[in-house]
Amino acid sequence: MTTTQPVSTWAPLQSPVFRALWIAQFVSNLGTWMQTVGAQWMLVDDPRAAVLVPLVQTATTLPVMLLALPSGVLADLIDRRRLLIATQGAMAASVGLLAVLTGAGLTTPTVLLLLLFVIGCGQALTAPAWQAIQPDLVPPAQIPAAAALGSMSMNGARAIGPAIAGALVSLSGPTVVFALNAVSFIGIVIVLVWWRRPANETTFPSERALSALSAGGRFIRSSPIVRRILLRTALFIAPASALWGLLPVVADRQLGLTASGYGLLLGALGVGAVLGAFGLSRLRSRFEENTLLLMAAAGFAIATAVLALVHVFAIVLAALVLGGTAWLLCLSTLNASMQLSLPGWVRARGLSVYQLIFMGGQALGSLLWGVLAGATSPVTSLLVSVAMLGVCALSLLWWPLHAKTGAIDLTPSSHWPEPTLLFEPEPLDGPVLVMTDYRVDPEHEEEFLAAMAVLGRSRQRTGAARWRLYRSVEREHTFVETFIVRSWGEHLQQHYTRLTGQDLLIEQTVERIVGGMPVSHHLIAVNKGR
Repeated sequence: MTTTQPVSTWAPLQSPVFRALWIAQFVSNLGTWMQTVGAQWMLVDDPRAAVLVPLVQTATTLPVMLLALPSGVLADLIDRRRLLIATQGAMAASVGLLAVLTGAGLTTPTVLLLLLFVIGCGQALTAPAWQAIQPDLVPPAQIPAAAALGSMSMNGARAIGPAIAGALVSLSGPTVVFALNAVSFIGIVIVLVWWRRPANETTFPSERALSALSAGGRFIRSSPIVRRILLRTALFIAPASALWGLLPVVADRQLGLTASGYGLLLGALGVGAVLGAFGLSRLRSRFEENTLLLMAAAGFAIATAVLALVHVFAIVLAALVLGGTAWLLCLSTLNASMQLSLPGWVRARGLSVYQLIFMGGQALGSLLWGVLAGATSPVTSLLVSVAMLGVCALSLLWWPLHAKTGAIDLTPSSHWPEPTLLFEPEPLDGPVLVMTDYRVDPEHEEEFLAAMAVLGRSRQRTGAARWRLYRSVEREHTFVETFIVRSWGEHLQQHYTRLTGQDLLIEQTVERIVGGMPVSHHLIAVNKGR
């Protein structure tokens, strides 16, 4: 996936729809960070503040953990634009209700946390669909830049949102902050209503929710490229979460900072991310993706080590700028790789798994690093994190991103011939058995078996629940491929929506070896009740 011609980080902004959505998203991200500060401020004077304040983050992130996979399925089954309009509108209404109740003095801690949980559910339903529409907005070459701009939006809002919220809360209380966040969602809704995405007309039954979830899981299990991206994400997020989780503790105990000083540390991470986005296009033109991941792990390790060992505020601030740059470099690379490795029919499901690993790694990692810090010390916990980031960097020698990451042809390809049917099965009839005979010259047998192993993964990615290659004991030099699809409707999905240009290339390789296009036979299970 190495980019030979540098693509400017700002190139996606040339698209009017992307530009409008990015601006609206940045405003919404500002509102979200302001809302977090306002919610925490409401609880700091409560006698149970030590318990309640951390629950603000729990209430907003727990829905992502619970709904990541279902939201990915939903975003692949229904129109993503309409889903985003509905979720953004629902979140605007929920935050608006929070503002009204707060202004009336009716927001108890229980009410606050429940509404934050509802808003978090909206965010969980939004995230996979939001990322999945990016390839509809910009060309593939601009996906890495779009991912960097998305990260810049989030980190830029993180850098300045809390400061704005702090000033507003001190002047007029949290009601204004909540009201502004409610308004911030309206901009996204307006842009989405304005955007007219081309309709995707189909003439076959849509997927059912449970089978769609199962198909998404099979795709990921059968895609070495996607599995490796998810592994690299977990290997980075697990140790990197220590810095985020222990930063408040270090700011208070080790650096002796107030809340405003802690805000500056967060701001330094955000500034670093913004600076990283400025230089991303040049880095991508000079280095391939695995080198970028190595640089990111090393940079974040340096920032974490400085946070653990140095007590000089200015030096720590500079190190966190480096950490923010490394954070953006890693996550924009992984996010772009994921988007470029998922065909449209399963894109949101794949991104939901990425989101689950990302958010789950941060949440679980922060908890474990906190436990370790309590049993030893924050410095020890951070230094263990540094060592693990070093292991993450070294592991690229054994588990790099695959060479074809982002370079495969994901263009939809309906190249399978129509089967000649004596009757039309119902969509839920099945399972379906597909059998294909191959006659292979002995001198090509080894090449054939290697190509069939690749073809087997292609069949499983597109819907085969089971796949097997058999050697005939009755016919010389004959092999029989079989795969089972759970229903006739899902087999039609294979025919018309799931195959890509990459699958066509794999099949053409096999056809070249055997000297022609083999003929397949379709069999459907007999329902004993008939």
